[in-house]
Amino acid sequence: MTTDNGNDITADETTAPVEGTETPVEIAQETETTETEKLQAEITELKDKYLRLYADFENFRRRTAKEKLELISTANEELMKAVLPVVDDFERAMSSFETTTDIVPLKEGVGLIYTKFSKTLENRGLKPMVSKGETFDADLHESITQFPAPSDDLKGKVIDEVEKGYFLNEKVIRYAKVVVGS
Repeated sequence: MTTDNGNDITADETTAPVEGTETPVEIAQETETTETEKLQAEITELKDKYLRLYADFENFRRRTAKEKLELISTANEELMKAVLPVVDDFERAMSSFETTTDIVPLKEGVGLIYTKFSKTLENRGLKPMVSKGETFDADLHESITQFPAPSDDLKGKVIDEVEKGYFLNEKVIRYAKVVVGS
């Protein structure tokens, strides 16, 4: 091959790069390598974030499970502490049963203990259900039997309460066992 000025050029001279410049193929390979390295670094960073997040979640799960077990095991602690003075009063009453012959003060003492016990339970959210004379409600009452109503206005209503029902913070924890008029 001959140039315009008459010099002969060999094939090696036409494809040989000029010193200090890179060919497009080399530039593409270099760009590809840096992009691959960037992607590898990003993948490594994301894996690290994922593992840390997973470890944090596992720690949170274990901690909450432990707290739940502790809460369950100590849930009744406050109630038991509140009931202990009533138990002490019953023990004192029991010991006075052996030494006292007069029954009136004993009845009064047991009545006071019952009142104290009821107030303690009420302060903890326990409320007795009023059923007698109310309309039968299957959500609150458990019918033991039906009895002929003494009057027409007592049909479908609770005539007698065999066992009291109770609410704990507005939730029924024991249904009242009742006799319903028919």
